[in-house]
Amino acid sequence: MNLLVVEDDPAIGEPLRSGLEREGFDVRLVTNGADALAAPAADLVLLDLGLPDLDGREVCRRLRAESAVPIIVVSARGEEIDRVLLLELGADDYVVKPFGFRELVARIRAVLRRTGGEAEVRTDSRVLLGPLTLDQRTRQVTYGGVNVSLTPKEYELLVELASDPGAVLTREHLIDSVWDEHWWGSTKTLDVHMASLRKKLAPELIETVRGVGFRLVDLGDDR
Repeated sequence: MNLLVVEDDPAIGEPLRSGLEREGFDVRLVTNGADALAAPAADLVLLDLGLPDLDGREVCRRLRAESAVPIIVVSARGEEIDRVLLLELGADDYVVKPFGFRELVARIRAVLRRTGGEAEVRTDSRVLLGPLTLDQRTRQVTYGGVNVSLTPKEYELLVELASDPGAVLTREHLIDSVWDEHWWGSTKTLDVHMASLRKKLAPELIETVRGVGFRLVDLGDDR
């Protein structure tokens, strides 16, 4: 796996690169936002927020606009508003400095599993639910015949909901499935992603079951 590490502090970046290479990753280290945006495609980006030229949030937004590459943000800022904003911008996970190296490696591997393995294990790749079409082989989503651009987390949430349309999936189940069972952040993150999905698709497509969770409504169902 090729990792792009974006970190301007050599006291952190160089040991991090060495450690990740010992874990079997191929690592490219860059020290500013411009080089991060110009770097060759990677399998995952480890992005520091405190860059000398561009705000890390802007780098995150631009990376996500160009590709679905998984992004883990690393920052000394741990306030909930930062976490929610970055996840809204398309980051897949958020690690606050100082962090344990073993924890970071575990998060990298977990994000890579979640973002890279799903299409490989599905044999029936197309889900058709009324005006909604979801192709798990290509990770393409259309609604009413129009292509819809989703972030990786939005896509994974939609796949989880579409795995059992009409069934109510609990908030805990969705967080465990799309983030992980040891998710440390606020559950408001789930609400942010659901609100974005409704906006991009249709408000009536995803129904909130108060106090329980969410269900995907099959708009092709005549009931």
